[in-house]
Amino acid sequence: MEILFSLFSCLVFPVAVLLFLLVPMSLRLIYQYERGVVFTLGKYAGTREPGLTFIVPFIQTMRKVDMRIKTADIPRQEVMTKDNIPILVNAVVYFKVISPETVIIKIEDHVFAIRQFTQAALRDVIGNNEMDFVLTEREKIADSIKKIVDTETSNWGVDVESIKIQEIELPAEMKRAMAKQAEAERERRAMIIASQGELTASENLRQAAENLSKSSGALHLRTLQTIRDIAADPSEKIVLFVPSDFGRIVNALTESKKE
Repeated sequence: MEILFSLFSCLVFPVAVLLFLLVPMSLRLIYQYERGVVFTLGKYAGTREPGLTFIVPFIQTMRKVDMRIKTADIPRQEVMTKDNIPILVNAVVYFKVISPETVIIKIEDHVFAIRQFTQAALRDVIGNNEMDFVLTEREKIADSIKKIVDTETSNWGVDVESIKIQEIELPAEMKRAMAKQAEAERERRAMIIASQGELTASENLRQAAENLSKSSGALHLRTLQTIRDIAADPSEKIVLFVPSDFGRIVNALTESKKE
């Protein structure tokens, strides 16, 4: 008995030590925002959901994939527009993994690949449009780039959420030319507004002159009113010329009021 017990003790202790070492190697914790891609002897064996999972040591391996939305910055680069104007453009891509097993098996570095493919698509789209369209229609440019990138990256297990063009920088001489153009446009609008004001004023003066000409004494009354307004300022001196028929005009006005 003692020999059997000693043999049993000799076997149990190594097994316990082996289990103590293998259990931590077998257990894996997957967070809620992750998925675990498991390979058995190098072959794809399934995708594990969040929580505590078990793999066979030395036979199975697991690679975790982050399922959260990520960003990839497109560095500033010089792009030639359709009308041969060089501009500097930088953008940012928002994407997330939708198929963890595809993104592990089919592509080595999906973040780097998305960055490079978006950079090429940005050059193609901007190169096929003129500068004015690129400056005024950023959203349309970004949507066009997104469609091109999303079509390709869907085969990689990645979904592009959106692409935003952050900055468009023009050459210094082009900025000066656009500033001159904007200044000339403002001057043109100011001249049009001033001419429209003069036209309206002249039309009103014409109508006023027609109304004054219909009455024989209206023009004289308007003259007297103007003289009274000038006389309100004590620093002004007025030389008044009274026509010889002034009395007749006053009498005519008095009779017209009585009637």
